[in-house]
Amino acid sequence: MANSVYLKKGEEKRILAGHLWVFSNEIDTGRSPLKEFAPGECVALHTHRNRFLGMAYINPHSLICARIYAYTRRPLDRALLTERISSALKLRTSLYAKPYYRLINSEGDFLPGLVADRYGEILSVQITTAGMEAVKTDLLDVLQNMTGVTGILLQNDNTMRALEQLTAEGEETHGNVPEQWSVYEGEAHFRITHKQSQKTGWFYDQRANRERFKHYVNNQRVLDVCSYAGGWSVSALLGGARAVMAIDASQSAIDMATANARLNGVNERFESICGKAFDVLDQLLQEKTRFDVIVTDPPAFIKRKKDFRSGLRGYEKLAQQASRLLTPEGILVSCSCSQHLSSSALQRVVQSTAHAQKRFAQVLEYGHQAPDHPIHPAMPETAYLKAIFSRLTATT
Repeated sequence: MANSVYLKKGEEKRILAGHLWVFSNEIDTGRSPLKEFAPGECVALHTHRNRFLGMAYINPHSLICARIYAYTRRPLDRALLTERISSALKLRTSLYAKPYYRLINSEGDFLPGLVADRYGEILSVQITTAGMEAVKTDLLDVLQNMTGVTGILLQNDNTMRALEQLTAEGEETHGNVPEQWSVYEGEAHFRITHKQSQKTGWFYDQRANRERFKHYVNNQRVLDVCSYAGGWSVSALLGGARAVMAIDASQSAIDMATANARLNGVNERFESICGKAFDVLDQLLQEKTRFDVIVTDPPAFIKRKKDFRSGLRGYEKLAQQASRLLTPEGILVSCSCSQHLSSSALQRVVQSTAHAQKRFAQVLEYGHQAPDHPIHPAMPETAYLKAIFSRLTATT
């Protein structure tokens, strides 16, 4: 039977609303001395008045001290993993004709600490918590059995593991994991080299936004800022863009983007520049280069709350540079994957930038993460991706 953990008086409101995280300062350490629990141990979570809230796994060394994984008294075992992964797989196969998607999205699939992306016969998996690490053997076995993949790449070099005092062990392969992986999005075909890729390999979360992007690019000159392996660029070219320029600070990313343009037969309209986004945009401004459509999809500038002000300045500078490169009535797609930057804050960045340049901003639509990245409605942290499609016109 699992040991019990008790919250301090009055700390249950957020949990009762459905949030899955318990912070260390919310634990009644008099009744539940944290030093007595092993990292990854399953515990029964209770209120101060002994009301059962759910089952969680605990890590006394982490700020997020416990993560709820069930609302009934059951262990985090093979049976539970099978149920949750089966449910996740059912959703994805209903959404996509081909097996290229995010299969497990952590709290969004009620499997906190686990992310798994599928590339046909390959899974790219990240385990970021002690609780999931404790069931790793069963987890990988269930994933392989349920999907029938021939190879799993376990990426244990994620920086989030350090917050749980887990070792960064590098990559661990199970089965046959080739060097290059394919990705299919609609009519587009991409290849990525996993050793040169970012995070779990591909940013599936932007796929719906990239599909919407095609509606704005026909016969337009497009700039793709922070292009990575060419997702936005190739989508634009397949959508009829007259020309696309991609910018990325990573030469390996530029190489993959160039290869993907060639793979899709659109390389004659594609060009690229390797360099830091801010520097290259300054260079293009000096050259008086202009674009009809610009998408900015940078890495997270705000990774922690304390970075908000400095990170916000990064988004502001990027919007300022991009909007100055836009032709009159041009389209600007502004993206952020920073969970600490709200959609309304990003919209204020677009509005204030346009106003300062005596332009009128028209928000055309909002984008968010694709449905293979489900959002937990009680956890705003899981709604991290924002995209604002806007049109900037001149004012008189």
